[in-house]
Amino acid sequence: MAAVNGEVSFWYAADGVPEPGPALPGDRDVDVCVVGGGYTGLWTAYYLKKADPGLRIAVLERRFCGYGASGRNGGWLYNGFAGRGAFARRYGRERAAAMQRAMDEAVGEVVGVAGAERIDADIVRGGVLEVARSKPQLERLRAHVEAERAYGEGRVELLGAKEAAERINVAGTLGGCWTAHGARIQPARLARGLARTVRELGVEVYEGTAVTAILPGSGYRKPRAVTPYGTVTADHVLRATEGFTAGLRGEKRTWLPMNSAMVATEPLPAEFWAEAGWEGREVLGDFAHAYMYAQRTADDRIALGGRGVPYRFGSRTDSDGSTQVETVRQLRAVLDRFFPAAAQARIDHAWAGVLGVPRDWCATVELDRVSGLGWAGGYVGSGVTTTNLAGRTLRDLVLGRDTELTRLPWVGHTVRRWEPEPLRWLGVHAMYAAYHAADRQEAAGRATTSPIARVADLVSGR
Repeated sequence: MAAVNGEVSFWYAADGVPEPGPALPGDRDVDVCVVGGGYTGLWTAYYLKKADPGLRIAVLERRFCGYGASGRNGGWLYNGFAGRGAFARRYGRERAAAMQRAMDEAVGEVVGVAGAERIDADIVRGGVLEVARSKPQLERLRAHVEAERAYGEGRVELLGAKEAAERINVAGTLGGCWTAHGARIQPARLARGLARTVRELGVEVYEGTAVTAILPGSGYRKPRAVTPYGTVTADHVLRATEGFTAGLRGEKRTWLPMNSAMVATEPLPAEFWAEAGWEGREVLGDFAHAYMYAQRTADDRIALGGRGVPYRFGSRTDSDGSTQVETVRQLRAVLDRFFPAAAQARIDHAWAGVLGVPRDWCATVELDRVSGLGWAGGYVGSGVTTTNLAGRTLRDLVLGRDTELTRLPWVGHTVRRWEPEPLRWLGVHAMYAAYHAADRQEAAGRATTSPIARVADLVSGR
């Protein structure tokens, strides 16, 4: 078992879990109210205030800024986003390609803003390395490379086993692919830096302030966010609650809060890194169905994550990042398979968080001018970069601009709600049981992708 389980995440271990700032002091009337103090809310407040310094903006956060997925994720600042294939099928390939180009550019945008605003988030732009460790994974890797190249030449490099191992020496690697559109970050420091920056710009940030309901405008009445300390009325109320959306009145089945868990090792010695490589500080993933994600941290640990127990009945969320012993065991096993030389390394920290999953696995941005309500999210675990694009898109929508961003296919994208319980719980657990079974089949020597996984894909709507 890990030395520390929970305490929000490992990313707060060095600097400490912050105390919440002042709560909402009473009723307020502002131009824009943002509900949620994670990346989406902070980027939205940042870009709105930069575009119009006179705007009165309030951010309402239940705990402290960066408490949710923004302070717990794997630190993958990369160009992947939820729904590219679905957007291409529904809206046309060119519009999906426009979204992909915007995501490519968003990686550099985050790096640039962090530099301009003096946010030290341990950013290293080493790209993304993904490896295949079985024949079916290698088949999926090659299909992935082909799909990426269809969106533009030079997007990704196909690597042989030796080339992939020269970057990161993952045991059993049969091949890999690498793209430059990625960077490693320290997630909590990015969240803290953004929170500091928006406060300096004059945004009102109220922490320790749970929003219990978001109510639409009607007639002459403006939309509003209701809290135990008062009601914030605004021209626009923007929901930026991602995996915690189900806790709001009327939103129980909007997005499913999917659990993802991580472990961080003790700092590993120089002899380990001499064997493992990882000198470019790439973020690392694989092509398993129940995939893993990892980074080499600034202090030379491996931080590695995966799905673990995917969903809690009734859309419940964890308690301050604590995760199950079985999940830690599963992640430990992944670490040992990938890096046998780290098999004796101590696990210093384990934690979990939730990410928002729409029923069709596609992220969305929206602003309804009739009700005054807007939202962004459903990132399905690819939110570190997508939140930045969401913030700039919400800025343009609030300001009434017609731009390339507001014409992207995720703007106004609609999707049906999740099934009621117990169907939701049964479906998600059956889906991930199928993916794990498929991975076991493939690891045992199956030469092609398991049909179990193909059925799970169809049932899940991915």
